[in-house]
Amino acid sequence: MLKQITPIVLVALAAGCSSPMERRQASGSDEYVNAESQAELKIPAGLKAPNYNREYDIPPIGTKANSAMVGKELDIRPPLQVLPMAEGTRVEEGSDNIKVIVESFDNSLDLKQEIYGLLKEYLAGRNVEILREDYAQGSIETGWIETEEVLDTSLWGADKVLTLKQRYQFQVEVRPHGRTGAVIINLLEHQENYDGDDLNRQLTNEDKRRYTIDMLNSSIAYMAVKREQAIKAKRLRESLGIGVELVDGEAEKDAFFLARGDFNQVWNRLRIVLPEMGFEIADMDSSKGLYFLNYNDDSGFWSSLWGDAKLDLDKGTYKLKVTDGGNGTSELKILDKEDLPLEDEQVAAIYRALSDLMKEDRKVR
Repeated sequence: MLKQITPIVLVALAAGCSSPMERRQASGSDEYVNAESQAELKIPAGLKAPNYNREYDIPPIGTKANSAMVGKELDIRPPLQVLPMAEGTRVEEGSDNIKVIVESFDNSLDLKQEIYGLLKEYLAGRNVEILREDYAQGSIETGWIETEEVLDTSLWGADKVLTLKQRYQFQVEVRPHGRTGAVIINLLEHQENYDGDDLNRQLTNEDKRRYTIDMLNSSIAYMAVKREQAIKAKRLRESLGIGVELVDGEAEKDAFFLARGDFNQVWNRLRIVLPEMGFEIADMDSSKGLYFLNYNDDSGFWSSLWGDAKLDLDKGTYKLKVTDGGNGTSELKILDKEDLPLEDEQVAAIYRALSDLMKEDRKVR
C-alpha cells in the first residue's frame, strides 16, 4: 500500500535513513584507520633539519584507553549525566554503579516507605509490571519494559522499527538513622530487535551505563514532582493555626496545654511563637521534646507589641516539654529551673499569650 507523505518528510527520509548501529557512528568515511605512519624526513649530513610544527601531533593513548575504539567501533554519542532534580537529592558515583542519595525532608515520614512507594507509583504510571519485590531488602525487579522507535519509513511498505526490551532492578538503601537513603539501579536483561530481526548485540559497559542513567533520571524526575507537591502541602499544613486548650490537672500545679497538632507540627510552630512571647530559646532537644528557655520580662519590641499578653513570670530559666498526646494532639508543660510545674495562675496567664499566637495562620514561604 502506498503511504501518503509530504515532500518535507520525503527529503528527510532521503537524508536521514540509518541503522541502529550507524546512529552510534560518525558519518563519512573511516579510511583514516588505514593510514600509515611515515618516517620523518632524512636530513643528509651537513645540512640543518627544518623546524617541525607540532601543533597537530596526536598525543599518545592513555593507559586506560581502549585502543580498539576507532572507526566504526567508536561511539560518538555524548555521555549522559545523572540529574538529581528532586528536592534533597545528590549524585554519588562509585566504580561499579551510580547511586542517587536522597535526604529526608520531613521527619514525620518514613524515608524508606517514601522512596519505595514513589518508585512503585512511577512504574505503575508507566504500566510496568513488577515481577518481584522485597520491601525488607529494598528491592524492586521489573518485568519487560518495551520501547519502539521508527528508524526507517518506507513509501511502499511497513516501517522499520527498532524495539528495545529491558528489565531493571531498583535497590533502595536507607541508613540506620533513617535520614539518608539511596536509589541504585541495575540493568538485568536487554534485547534489541530491528525490523523483526534480533540483533543479539553485546552491550558495552558504556551502553549499560547510558540505559541505567536514562531510567534513573526518569524515575528521579517523577520523584521530583511528587516531592515538590509534598513540600508545598507540608508548608501549607504548618502555616495553618493550631488550636490550644488549657487543661486543668487532677492535682494542684498539674495544668497543661493541649495543642491540636502532631508533635512535629507543634514543635516547629513553637520555634516561631516562643520568641514572640519573650522567651529566648537557649537550647532544644527534639528527641526528648524539650525547649530550654530564658525569660526576661523586659522583652522590648515584643513586650510592647503583645502588651496586654505580658507574662506574669520572673526572670530566669524554664523548660517547655512537648509530648505526644495521641490522636494527632500534643501536650505542653512548662517547668521551672528545678523541673517543678508552675502555679496554675501562671500557666493560665501563659495560656492567653500562647493560644493567641499558636492559632494564627502564617504566610507560606
